[in-house]
Amino acid sequence: MALTAIYAHQKEANEKALEALKRDFTTLRSGKVSTSIVDQVKVDYYGTMTPLSQVGSVLVTDATTITISPWEKNLLPEIEKAIQGANIGVNPNNDGEVIKLFFPPMTVEQRQESAKQAKAMGEKAKVSIRNVRKDANNKIKNLEKEKEITEDESKRGHDEVQKNTDSAIKKVDEMVKEKEVELLKV
Repeated sequence: MALTAIYAHQKEANEKALEALKRDFTTLRSGKVSTSIVDQVKVDYYGTMTPLSQVGSVLVTDATTITISPWEKNLLPEIEKAIQGANIGVNPNNDGEVIKLFFPPMTVEQRQESAKQAKAMGEKAKVSIRNVRKDANNKIKNLEKEKEITEDESKRGHDEVQKNTDSAIKKVDEMVKEKEVELLKV
């Protein structure tokens, strides 16, 4: 395996770690509600557990309200039951036409807790990136041991791997800082 293949694999794995971090961030609640809060809610649709977004339209109507309009009115009780079972922190309000979810404004403590969770998610991403670095460095050591590359090439390889790692970790730090600012903003 050539060094360029090792670098490419490392960069790809780092990108996956950053994408996973972005996905993790969508589960955090900020001051403004997002439809991603109900992404995990599954509704019993004629015996099949179906994502909420596939049985009705899910819209954010203002900073603290999500409105769910089912495509079939007879699904209202099923949707209501699914939301209660999902334990997302609010009770659904069913007016016979739509279901509204009213999220209370976040307290300072809740915002700080979300920011703490964002930091923890960032640390998890960094661990993943460091594991990728370790794997890449081991591959380079093996190439040197097998005499497929010289000692100098090995040294340059380790330096390049470290540069890629530093770059990815810097991106994680920036993403966490941005998310913290968003979470703590009132």
